[in-house]
Amino acid sequence: MNDPAYIRTRENIAEFGSTAQSGKLLRNAIGTMLNRAKDPRMSSRMMGILSKVRQLDSSSARGERIVSEGLATINGKQLLKGFDFNNRAALQAVFHAPFSLDTTTGVVTIENLVPTDQLQVPEGATHVAFRSAFIKLDFSTGDYNAQYSPVVNTLLNMSPSTITLTPAGVPTGSGTQFYLLLIEFFQEVNGEQYPLRNGAFNVLNLIDVV
Repeated sequence: MNDPAYIRTRENIAEFGSTAQSGKLLRNAIGTMLNRAKDPRMSSRMMGILSKVRQLDSSSARGERIVSEGLATINGKQLLKGFDFNNRAALQAVFHAPFSLDTTTGVVTIENLVPTDQLQVPEGATHVAFRSAFIKLDFSTGDYNAQYSPVVNTLLNMSPSTITLTPAGVPTGSGTQFYLLLIEFFQEVNGEQYPLRNGAFNVLNLIDVV
């Protein structure tokens, strides 16, 4: 562990470990939403993106570069923005409606959504549900605060409606701000709604990073 010939290896190991810890922190901050929409390789895909973000840290020495410094750059935020936690159901493939995000309040607004016209609806689905999250995460301390909107559930039909997702509050603390959108599909049977194939068709997207 002290051989000068392996200094690059030790640096890589150190940075790999810190990046893995940052990925774990982000997944923990997202909480139960992550259980509703993810694919089996989500963690490794995220690790790949975060490694690229870490490499944008231009102020730390090799072996000491960290994700939080990379995320302080515009390019670092752009790398992570738009990440799909479930690559079987990417946001752009499923959701074809314009929406707006207020980065100050975390409110997501989808105006005049026509569900069966602007969603790629899985066979058998009768309802769709939307939920958003506004998260503030400090990678240097490990502290985070997550605020979620109520679930908005609507029938899959051709009737337009405006969906407004308002988080319970603005998260406190310092760090990077993350905004997420969750889309879930259900099938109603005898008045009870059931998830389709354990979330295989559900979308969870990191719509912005500030």
